[in-house]
Amino acid sequence: MSYQPIENYGIIGNLNTVALVGKHGSIDFMCFPRFDSPTLFAALLDDKKGGHFKIAPTGKKIRSRQMYMPDTNVLLTRFFSDEGVATLSDFMPVSESSRSNTLIRRLKVVRGELTFQMACAPRFDYGRASHTVQKRHGEVTFRQRGAQHIVLRLHPSVSVNIRGGDAVAEFTLRAGDSVSFILEETGPGKISSLTASGLSDDDYVTEAFKETMNYWLAWIGRCNYRGRWREIVNRSALTLKLLCSREFGSIVAAPTFGLPETIGGERNWDYRFTWIRDASFTIDAFMRLGYTEEAKAFNEWIVERSRDFNPALPLQVVYGIDGRRELPESVLKHFEGYRKSRPVRIGNAAKDQFQLDIYGELLDSVLIYHHHKGEVSYEFWEHLVKLVDWVCANWNRPDDSIWEVRGGSKPFLYSRVLCWVAIDRGIHLAQQLSYPAPIAEWRQARDKIYRNIHEKFWNAELRSFVQYEGAKTVDSSSLLMPLIRFVAATDPRWQSTLAAIEKTLVEDSLVYRYRAADSADDGLTGVEGTFSMCSFWYVECLAKSGDLKQARFIFEKALGYANHLGLYAEQLGPGG
Repeated sequence: MSYQPIENYGIIGNLNTVALVGKHGSIDFMCFPRFDSPTLFAALLDDKKGGHFKIAPTGKKIRSRQMYMPDTNVLLTRFFSDEGVATLSDFMPVSESSRSNTLIRRLKVVRGELTFQMACAPRFDYGRASHTVQKRHGEVTFRQRGAQHIVLRLHPSVSVNIRGGDAVAEFTLRAGDSVSFILEETGPGKISSLTASGLSDDDYVTEAFKETMNYWLAWIGRCNYRGRWREIVNRSALTLKLLCSREFGSIVAAPTFGLPETIGGERNWDYRFTWIRDASFTIDAFMRLGYTEEAKAFNEWIVERSRDFNPALPLQVVYGIDGRRELPESVLKHFEGYRKSRPVRIGNAAKDQFQLDIYGELLDSVLIYHHHKGEVSYEFWEHLVKLVDWVCANWNRPDDSIWEVRGGSKPFLYSRVLCWVAIDRGIHLAQQLSYPAPIAEWRQARDKIYRNIHEKFWNAELRSFVQYEGAKTVDSSSLLMPLIRFVAATDPRWQSTLAAIEKTLVEDSLVYRYRAADSADDGLTGVEGTFSMCSFWYVECLAKSGDLKQARFIFEKALGYANHLGLYAEQLGPGG
């Protein structure tokens, strides 16, 4: 195998984990059985040692295209050649009747005659654990050796062989023929959804396909967006939903780890955890689209994290999806990395960082949740009061910023602004809920922060708010200042700040977080690409400033940087 461009992958999932499916018909990344579990397939990070599950036609001049079944997370990969046309359907059942993690791949030839090769090559525990393989009654069982002892069963509808610990097959299909491959978790305590259904393999695949389609269609049917960009908004919502843990109510920042920001670079992080900031942004988006159940589940998760809050143990920046605090960062030295981009990290040392902005993002999402008729219990309120009180006492401390720099703490502008937000939203919640709170003290602290920002973070020479106190450079996180109502979008100070950001950080419709050479040391080598999220912040700033035509123009240009499935990368490198 060879490495595929990262943008060549689609994503499927079942709210427990996800799989990345390439245009070449291979699943090259999948953690199992949870988002934060070790990988089962990781060819994306090492094409020789990582493991994969590939189904593809043989021969040369094979072309392929991918699409989602409309308004679902059921992925179709279509193969084209001079000999025929075939469609590969990939999905993971998410119905309530599904009681185990199951991956289903169904292949059908539409025209002509094609020969295919299949290889199911799992590599347990990030490729570190060996396994046994057994074929019986046409089924293949993979058993991981070691403490984890994960057991997988492959149900193929064609004859397969065992080769080097892998299940392989070669077969020919004609127009109208179809085959399926069911890979499911089994073993002690696991109930096979296939066995429980009492159906044949073919009937089970058909019913699971219908159930999965209906689940996603019903979910997206609750979306209240009715604007002109419905398709891209729905795809974004469906993708965000795939990042939600049905078991815990938490939300992972991304389902991957170790993917480089630049080929050969060291900025290769593990994002399979729940960042307070990222989850709050996601909940904000969900609620604006009408999805309050996800917000309720996340708030319940936050309540649990807040129970042990005290001045000596504030909220952590990032947690495991089950709420654990320890996320030790280490390097998988045996993996060469995507296109030899080392190191391949698991865990994340950001959990030890001090970041003040998370309190503002959290309180803002709670207020929005309340505005959407979400219940804020008195028990939750008591925890929120402690958070706001803590912010009042600690807002002036240096921190590691929204960008999680590793070059030392500084008094960052965005952190100050979000401390103001935390207190401001606390005041609004107290007044709207009629819950007890020291509002007078909170107002005093809020106003003090406001004055501090205008006095210490305004650079008269640049006519701009700057990245940190004493800096001479801007930061795209400042784009959130009018969006979170710290400053009016038409305020002269903000307008000149926006102009400075446009001059320094904007390239066409793309926006950099900061210019590494001119900004606070982030402690890392290499270069950054542009940040997709910042581009959309820029669009909203233009709109709120009244320049709707330009906002729409930039927005529609930015949409063009999605991949073939409407999915966006966090960053775009120099080559796009």
